[in-house]
Amino acid sequence: MGSVAIVTNDGFLLSSAPNFRDLGGHRTREGRTVREGLLYRSDALHTLSEPDLTTYNGFGIRQLIDLRTSHERDRLPDVIPDGAEYAAIGVQNAEAAGANFVDLLSDPERARAVFGDGAAERFMFAVYRDLVTEDEALQGYRELVERAAKGPTALVFHCSAGKDRTGWGAALLLTLLGVEREAIVADYLVSNDRQAATDHWMRTISADSGLPWEDIAPMTRVRADYLEKAFTTVDTVYGSFDAYVAEGLGLSQATLEEFADRMLD
Repeated sequence: MGSVAIVTNDGFLLSSAPNFRDLGGHRTREGRTVREGLLYRSDALHTLSEPDLTTYNGFGIRQLIDLRTSHERDRLPDVIPDGAEYAAIGVQNAEAAGANFVDLLSDPERARAVFGDGAAERFMFAVYRDLVTEDEALQGYRELVERAAKGPTALVFHCSAGKDRTGWGAALLLTLLGVEREAIVADYLVSNDRQAATDHWMRTISADSGLPWEDIAPMTRVRADYLEKAFTTVDTVYGSFDAYVAEGLGLSQATLEEFADRMLD
């Protein structure tokens, strides 16, 4: 086994996957620290440049968790690190409108109906609600936590832009580890500085669909109130975060302890 790079979550670790970053380094309420080099979050991992591949393989990643839908995975297959286990774990209904942006936005009439006149913002709030309540999301995020607790590490999980599905996954994992909400929101908002590729893609789609950029813009960024929608939905539907974890996700106390023991110094 080669040497494993020691990294921080500052800066761009992979220029061709700009939202790839380490969840390590966060402090918990109990004064412990999330270990670095074990848990990475990312945007899409299908366009890694040749220079980045050496760096990517140097992180010692042994498990890659792909949160995208089957449509996305088939269209743009991941580059899997040397020796890593690959797991496709969707967290959205593959037939839901939001799961197939490319197909939906290629139909200008449907795109205007779904996203026009301020509807994109309402759509984003619905996405975050569904990431907490839908069966696919509950099953997928349960498996993400179980794999982080029990599977080989280091681990990377990702979606396409690495901001929404991955954003809630990171918020869930960090909350389970006892990181303060303020730090979790700050980590979540870092994605906004790493969306140049998403912007380029979405501006092209905007032009092709005939939708004004301001109608599409709410989907190209994360906002604190998007994440707050997920946490509020947790409280509304389950009564508390702990109840969401135990009853919604069905995670055992033993798994949570195993996860904390593995990830915290």
